[in-house]
Amino acid sequence: DEKEKFEPTVFRDTIIQGLNEAGSDLDAVAKFLDVAGSRLDYRRYADTLFDILIAGSMLAPGGTRMDDGDRSKVTEHCVFAAAESHAAVRGYAQVFNKLIRRYKYLEKAFEEEIKKLLLFLKAFSESEQTRLAALTGILLAHGTLPATILTSLFSDNLVKEGISASFAVKLFKAWMAEKDANAVTSALRKANLDKKLLELFPANKQNVEHFTKYFNDEGLKELSDFLRVQQSLGTRKELQKDLQERLSQECPIREMVLYLKEEMKKNELQEQAVIGLLWTCVMNAVEWNKKEELVTEQALKHLKHYAPLLAVFSTQGQSELILLQKIQEYCYDNIQFMKSFHKIVVLFYKADVLSEEAILKWYKGSCRASGKFIVLTEQLQKMGGFGAAVDSELRV
Repeated sequence: DEKEKFEPTVFRDTIIQGLNEAGSDLDAVAKFLDVAGSRLDYRRYADTLFDILIAGSMLAPGGTRMDDGDRSKVTEHCVFAAAESHAAVRGYAQVFNKLIRRYKYLEKAFEEEIKKLLLFLKAFSESEQTRLAALTGILLAHGTLPATILTSLFSDNLVKEGISASFAVKLFKAWMAEKDANAVTSALRKANLDKKLLELFPANKQNVEHFTKYFNDEGLKELSDFLRVQQSLGTRKELQKDLQERLSQECPIREMVLYLKEEMKKNELQEQAVIGLLWTCVMNAVEWNKKEELVTEQALKHLKHYAPLLAVFSTQGQSELILLQKIQEYCYDNIQFMKSFHKIVVLFYKADVLSEEAILKWYKGSCRASGKFIVLTEQLQKMGGFGAAVDSELRV
C-alpha cells in the first residue's frame, strides 16, 4: 500500500475556504469545523489547523507566515484578526472548546500549539500578542489548557526583551476576568510555577520589589501579594533548615541570635514568623523520652538552655501569643508532653520569654481549640503563684 501523501497546503486551502464562507459568524465557524472533522484528517494536520484558526495562515518555524503575500492563503476569520476585546476573543475560545470536546484527540496537540506560539511571540505584533494572551488566559480559566504551558514564557530571549512579563500581565488579566485570584494561584501552585514568577523578568530585575511594582501598576495586586507570601514561605523553609542544622551542631546562642537578626533584616521577616520557627527547631533538636514521667525533666533542662534565645525573639505581645499557641499545640500533639505544659509556661515566665500580660491574654481568648479543655481545666490550675494577676484570674 502506498502511503498517503502529506499535503498540509491542500488541507490549508480547504480550511481557509470553509472559514471564509462561514464569515464572522462564530457559530457557523464552529459548525463548519465540527462537520469538516469527519472528512479531514485533523489528527495529522492539527498544527496547521490551529495555526490557521489563531494566526490566519500556516506558520513557519519562528512564527513567520507562509502565505507568500497570496491573500487566498489567508483568512481574516481568526483570533489575530478578531476585535481587541475580551468578549471577541472569548467567542473564539468557545470555538476551541467546542472543537476539542468534539475531537478529544486534539487536546494534546492544542497544548503543544499554544506552547509553540508562546515561543514565537517575537514574530507577532503587539496587538496579536494581546489577543493571544487573552485567548490563553480564558482557556486556562476554563481548564481547556493546563498552566504548565506557561513554561514557554521563561525562554531567555522572551524574558530579556520584556515580552514575557508584558504578555503574562495581559494573560493574568484575562484569566482573572473569568475566575478569581484564588483559582489562578491554585493552578500556578499545581503546575509548580508559583515560585518561578520572578523569572518572568531579566536577572537584574528578579526581585520582589520590582515584581510588586510592575504587577501593582497593572492592577494585579492579588498576584503580587501572592508572590510575597510564596517567597516568604520559601525563605522560612530555608531558614528552618539552616536553623535546624545550627542547633544540631550546638552552635552558641550568641551566634544564632546574630544569624537570625541578619536573616530577618535581609528577608524582611517579622519577629512573629521567627518565634514559631524557632520553637519548632528547638523541639526538633532532641530525641524525646517516650515516658511521661521522664520527658518533663528532659524538656525543662533543654528549654532552660534555649530560653535566652527564645527571649530575644519574643519581645512583642503577638510573638508571645504565637509561642504560647505553639507550646499548646506541641503538648497536645505529643501526648507525653501534656502534663509538662504548665511547667514549660512557668519556666518561660521566669526566664522573661513570656510576660504575665501575654499569658492572661492567651488564657482569656487566644487559647487554641486543640486540647483546650485539658489545658484550661487541668494544667492552668497548677500555674498560680507566678503573678498576682494570673493567680487571681485562674481562681475565677
